[in-house]
Amino acid sequence: MLKAVIFDMDGVIIDSEPMHNKAYHDMFDEVGIDVSDTLYESFTGQSTINICKRLCEHFNLTETPETLVALKRKHYKRFFESNSGLTLIDGVLDLIKDYHRNGLTLVLASSASMPNINRIFERFDLDQYFVAKLSGGDLKASKPHPEIFIKAAEASGFSTNECMVIEDSTNGIEAAKAARIFCVGFDSFHSKNQDYSKADMVIKDFKDIAFSKINNLTQKPISN
Repeated sequence: MLKAVIFDMDGVIIDSEPMHNKAYHDMFDEVGIDVSDTLYESFTGQSTINICKRLCEHFNLTETPETLVALKRKHYKRFFESNSGLTLIDGVLDLIKDYHRNGLTLVLASSASMPNINRIFERFDLDQYFVAKLSGGDLKASKPHPEIFIKAAEASGFSTNECMVIEDSTNGIEAAKAARIFCVGFDSFHSKNQDYSKADMVIKDFKDIAFSKINNLTQKPISN
């Protein structure tokens, strides 16, 4: 039986991709690199530090990954603070409230840094619904490694077969399945060129996984 739901943040709770995109590309310009669309899209779902490590290796940069992280976060913070029109993705707040009202335990597992997670949660008053928040930036491995979802399940207090992950990225879905957790792929127009083929279920509207629907679905044994 479903006991806990693990949410990704970027692309699932918030459409922050335009800000991340602008922040990354401003950082790319600062260090003088030309990142192709294909390479950039392969970063989706990974932590900033791991992305910057890949950039340093790929372009043989003299700057450290930590320097790139600091530049990117400087730009992101500026965009976040000036973007008064930032909103949650359609339907996600209703879904969060629906799950919380029906007694599900909610955990956030995001590759975003904890300062960025806290900015979003404070702006939209989301802490009241979640028992824990995990940042990939605080872990050794990044999605598609399963570490963040294994730890998220532990934080929920339930076994992996009592949990469900909602993800929008190839790397995130692979991480959830590697952790042996039922995974819903959110096929959003905010997430470009991602592979949802490994997800147990793919949706385009959060109404499709309302508590009344997903609770019945996940009564069945979850195949891994």
